[in-house]
Amino acid sequence: MKTLDMQGQPCPIPVVKAKEVLAEQETSGVVVLVDNIVAVQNLEKMAKGTGCGFSYVEDGASRYKVTIVKGAGSNQVFNEPQDKLPEAPLATEGGKKGPVVLITSDSMGRGAEDLGKLLIKGFIFSLAQLNPLPEAVIFLNGGARLTTEGANTVPDLKTLAEKGTGIYTCGTCANYYKLTESLAVGSIVDMMNIVKRLSEASSVITI
Repeated sequence: MKTLDMQGQPCPIPVVKAKEVLAEQETSGVVVLVDNIVAVQNLEKMAKGTGCGFSYVEDGASRYKVTIVKGAGSNQVFNEPQDKLPEAPLATEGGKKGPVVLITSDSMGRGAEDLGKLLIKGFIFSLAQLNPLPEAVIFLNGGARLTTEGANTVPDLKTLAEKGTGIYTCGTCANYYKLTESLAVGSIVDMMNIVKRLSEASSVITI
């Protein structure tokens, strides 16, 4: 079983490298060393999606040892709870897909910061009035703060999620700002998932 040291590597590199090892016929599995829980969660999703067994241990401060075994899906061991919320179905109206909205900051526009935060709240509220609804709203960089506990945008985002819009926060961003444990709505995803959703979107709105 090969060991990959992926500490310090941003998503989706640990997942991509682990999949490459698993694709080798002579390999029974892979051990991946990472330095954040988001990487662990992303590797878990990959393992589940490919029918592999999964387990991990915390091996020192901010160090995790993930073990993925081929063909052991029925024996998966999960040491931590999975994502707080399942992925939402695609929001559609009459078969038409709404846009994917990419939010990269916790305020909107340039100028007064208080005004920018007021505008972004109004923007997110207005998204719930669209017809069709957005297929997904993705949060990057400072925008990740808008999906966490205490943010005044969370109630409107929960409304969107209940109506079928996917709410996704970049895992690298949540980890950088230390927001992983305070996620209040939606789910954390890796960059590969974000790129896939953007590439398949009918249209993209970027804020």
